[in-house]
Amino acid sequence: MNRFNFLLFLCISVTGFAQDLTISGQVVDSNNTPIAYANAILYNADASEIISGSSTDDAGQYNITSLQSGSYTLKVSYVGCDSKSQNITLDSSQSVATIILSPSTETLGEVTVNVKKPTFTKQVDRLVFNVENTALIEGTVLDVLKSTPGVLVMNGDIMVKNTNPTIYINDRKVNLSASELSTLLDNSSANSIQKVEVITNPPAKYDASSGVVLKIIMGKNLIMGYRGVVNTSYTQGVFPRYTGGLSQFYKTNKLNINLNYNYKHSKVNRNNIEEITYQNNDIFSQFWKTDLNRNTTSKTHNANLNFDYFIDDNNTLSLTSNVLYLPYFDYNTKGNTVVNDLQGTDNYNFRSHNSSQDDKYNIGTDLDYKLKFTDQSKLSINAHYTKYDYQRNQHVNSDYYFQDPTSDFSTGFKTLNNQTTEILSSKLDYDLALDDSANLAMGIKMSNIKTYSDITQFDIDQTTGNQTLNTANTNAFDYDESVFAGYISYDKSWDKWSVSGGLRLEQTNIEGFSPETNTTNIQDYLEWFPKFNISWEAFDKASLHASFSRFIQRPKYTNLNPFNFFLNDNTIVTGNPDLRPSFTTYSTIGTTINNSFTIEAYYKTISNQIVELPIQDNAANLFVFSPTNIKSINEYGLDFLADLYISNKYSVYFLNSIYNHDLDVDYNNQTYNFNQWINYSELSSSFSMLKDNSLSVNLSLAYSTKFLQGTVFGDSFLFSNLSLSKKVLNNKGSVSLMFSDIPNLQDIGSRSRFANQNNYVFHDLDTRYVKLGFSYKFGNTTLQTNQNTKSHTERNRLK
Repeated sequence: MNRFNFLLFLCISVTGFAQDLTISGQVVDSNNTPIAYANAILYNADASEIISGSSTDDAGQYNITSLQSGSYTLKVSYVGCDSKSQNITLDSSQSVATIILSPSTETLGEVTVNVKKPTFTKQVDRLVFNVENTALIEGTVLDVLKSTPGVLVMNGDIMVKNTNPTIYINDRKVNLSASELSTLLDNSSANSIQKVEVITNPPAKYDASSGVVLKIIMGKNLIMGYRGVVNTSYTQGVFPRYTGGLSQFYKTNKLNINLNYNYKHSKVNRNNIEEITYQNNDIFSQFWKTDLNRNTTSKTHNANLNFDYFIDDNNTLSLTSNVLYLPYFDYNTKGNTVVNDLQGTDNYNFRSHNSSQDDKYNIGTDLDYKLKFTDQSKLSINAHYTKYDYQRNQHVNSDYYFQDPTSDFSTGFKTLNNQTTEILSSKLDYDLALDDSANLAMGIKMSNIKTYSDITQFDIDQTTGNQTLNTANTNAFDYDESVFAGYISYDKSWDKWSVSGGLRLEQTNIEGFSPETNTTNIQDYLEWFPKFNISWEAFDKASLHASFSRFIQRPKYTNLNPFNFFLNDNTIVTGNPDLRPSFTTYSTIGTTINNSFTIEAYYKTISNQIVELPIQDNAANLFVFSPTNIKSINEYGLDFLADLYISNKYSVYFLNSIYNHDLDVDYNNQTYNFNQWINYSELSSSFSMLKDNSLSVNLSLAYSTKFLQGTVFGDSFLFSNLSLSKKVLNNKGSVSLMFSDIPNLQDIGSRSRFANQNNYVFHDLDTRYVKLGFSYKFGNTTLQTNQNTKSHTERNRLK
């Protein structure tokens, strides 16, 4: 029996070793110099299927592990060299003789690798901007978006044609609130970005609230191994800012693991000048002028985990988790307000100090399962959970000074605000390729959002320090929203035609409750959202296209809260529990010539658009910012786009949009019309320098004439951005330099003047800065990550 056990143990051991074999070797060139980053791919015996693979290190060495005994074909390749194949019969771990790769006979003695230029391509439903291997990828993701055609980044707010887009990374939405989105993108390195797609008419599989979609696509690679990237940057604006981060990626036959961590310490300055004319019945009452200085200091930690497990060729399980933690967010505002009337008899001024400390975290987790039935059909299942917690501690003090010092006095109060939000969602998508030119997709989704908010205000006696509960400004708000959705879409192409269309249905059930006032707001509605695209290649170098879509914008949760946040005694930010969702229809027709020039006309209508309007309470001398539904908006315009290659090293694109923005606003039982013609232009130039193309330069400019947003007319502005990137340390390192808002023309003034409303605000933003960055890749630097930052439209409304 002992002998039998020994033999059994020996057989098991031998079998185990036989299933964990290794092939190793070295790759060199004709001068016997090791070749780094050559691909060593192992196929089955007839070379019809990839079994495993690796790439060589700096010494030209490769190792392919976890193999079973059998017959294989080993193929080794490197750019600019002829590939070599070798048949291998494997019965034990073995080392392959050194493989020598010779220069390709087609290279004519010299290998020239052309830099991928930023290509601007107009498709029927989207704009595609290729940014790989340009100076832009050495900045942040937000820097890339600033140079993306049609995308406007203004004071951290991302806009596409007056619409806030939804951000996707590799088909997964960014799972952060709208207010945190800019922080995340400005804290994320762009060195893995391949291209950005601006999808103006997304397919029906996207949520109806997605509207315009910004899809960021990261590069991919089948090579296995480990790659790491460390990056840091220093920015000097009014105050210094700095970031640091580490990204690690490991890939095997069965696993993809990506772990990122970024830290950002930031202090941003902002100066405002506010001028308000308070009047009653067209009679001048008082003129208020305020100088505001705002400093926002934050310490942000962001971690992202992506884990993919390939069960077999047809089954994949993925886990994605993102954590955004702000343990320190200090918002400090100091203001000086001068008040006078026409006679100057009631002149006085007051100084206010608003100090707000926030503490919040946002954790989102996704579990995905993908099942491939055949090459033509696949099933995707997703489950998502978000936990968001937010706390704010605010102190406001104001000191009033009069011509008679005996009338001077001071006020003070503090507020405590808490918000907790939980989001649960699940969806199922099924894709079926009917043939080589037709596809059918369908799916369902369910989501539930629960949020609880409360605010407590205490008035503080400035003499005694005693605190008194202010019941008028103490409140709570419970919000419960459920959305049930289903969609079907179909696309077909043949000869010179291509057509895609779909229909999405969404049932929404909402209940908002204020326990302090015992007020309940219920909204239940079923809406349908059609999508349609058609294109026709009329001639060899000219095509026509048209599209139509409808989408929804739901209110942000905090915008529904009936809370009053006092910035000072007379400036209030408040919610509106009566907000309704807005609906947009968008139609386009256009032509593309020679794949370089596009002319497109569009027409857009919006009902109940949600806009935060500045409204004066002339009787109480209050300046109130409140979200409001605008009755109707009509917009139509003409876009011209050009994408030109001047040379192999130099390319330029140009965008010019002329459009009319017309809207009606109800105020004090009257309807007021606002109309403005607007011209928006973009120019971007990218070029490579030096013989090895190791220096990349990008210059982006964006200009807008006077524009209209709600009841506010904005002044013209010019955005400018110059980026330079130089590869160093054998192309493993990159040094980047960025200059933003060089002529300092990004500051914006805005005025609202109608009925008894007359106010003007000038925004002096901290947008003029220089940024120095450095990144270094280690490990297998040819390996691309599986990085996916997932998002859901429900999370985008956290604010």
